[in-house]
Amino acid sequence: MGKCYFNKIIFTCLLFFVSLLLFTVSDAEAQMEAKDHYGKDLNLQTLDIPDRIARFVFDAGLDFEYPDAVRGIYVTGPSAGGAKMEGLTELVESTDLNAMVIDVKEDHGNISFEPPEDSPYADIAEPYINDPRKMLEELQEKNIYPIARVVVFKDNLLAEERPDLSFQKNGEVWRNSRNEAFVNPFKKEVWEYNLEIAKMAAELGFQEIQFDYVRFPEGFENRDEELQYDEGEYADSEESNIKKRVSAVTDFVEYARQDLSDYDVDVSVDIFGYAATIEESPGIGQNFSQISSNVDVISSMIYPSHWGPYFGIDKPDTEPYNIIDEYSKVENKILGALEEPPVSRPWLQDFEAPWLYSGSTFQYGKAEVEDQIRALYDNGIEEYLLWNATNNYTKGVDYTP
Repeated sequence: MGKCYFNKIIFTCLLFFVSLLLFTVSDAEAQMEAKDHYGKDLNLQTLDIPDRIARFVFDAGLDFEYPDAVRGIYVTGPSAGGAKMEGLTELVESTDLNAMVIDVKEDHGNISFEPPEDSPYADIAEPYINDPRKMLEELQEKNIYPIARVVVFKDNLLAEERPDLSFQKNGEVWRNSRNEAFVNPFKKEVWEYNLEIAKMAAELGFQEIQFDYVRFPEGFENRDEELQYDEGEYADSEESNIKKRVSAVTDFVEYARQDLSDYDVDVSVDIFGYAATIEESPGIGQNFSQISSNVDVISSMIYPSHWGPYFGIDKPDTEPYNIIDEYSKVENKILGALEEPPVSRPWLQDFEAPWLYSGSTFQYGKAEVEDQIRALYDNGIEEYLLWNATNNYTKGVDYTP
């Protein structure tokens, strides 16, 4: 009995010393690992633990590399999911282009692919893109950077389904002269509706979410008193109607960027070019500086055809270099004043504007597209996107002139 008891004591002591040795080795290894990771010695016993651990970031499982500078084209859902995609892909692969902005939620309010059957967005799907994941995998193989375009506040479908989230007149959903309905930027339910679509795009593997129509309808300052709509949380604000609209649009952009922070995507916003030339747009609620302060990329729509007489240029559509050059100087000054300016990536014109002419239309070809790009380059702006609504882009363009 006594011998057995003595053996137990010996065994216990040995076990204690072995445990102590293992703990010491483990602690030393931990110290070395900490030193290797942080590049300096750390006293783990006195190390302050952060209040928050590193947040989870969703990984879509695709590996895209951000280009030297994004040079992209716009691609509709039907083009992305149809026979036209082959030619567009070949255009990008065979030139200095390297990116595509692809419709995920388009101007009418539809999404361009089929979500799961139980998705609340199943009813608004126009499945032009049969297999969006496969499409993105093919773009990855070809080193084409994918950007998801999500149209936000212009949305016929949501307005018709939920008039309470839209603008009404005489009990009916109000539409503009082009028969377009808008939903209400004051309503956070509208924000969430669009952000869930943006998250679907991020989960598929898109590298950037580009929000378009981030604004109230054009000319809203002339009808804000005649339309019926809910100002939501902004109703009790003492700001003017103009300032309320600016706050709502800016708050959405800030909220969107924060809400998408768990996804490894950049956030960009399309904005009217003239918004950079005034303090803030009185009707649509766009303040260039405030929006730019809350995005990774700002994409001004500076198509020469969309300017009236401006910067001392009577017919900007016929002077593509000069109008882009003058605008770029203004934008550079504004972004240069921001503490953390976004990347500037303007939209350029690759189409004609027959509505501007009673006679023959000024034609846009190789020279006119290159002139716009050159004007950006001359002002230190190296990224751009090309717009053609039908995705018929000019051939033979030097995209880095």
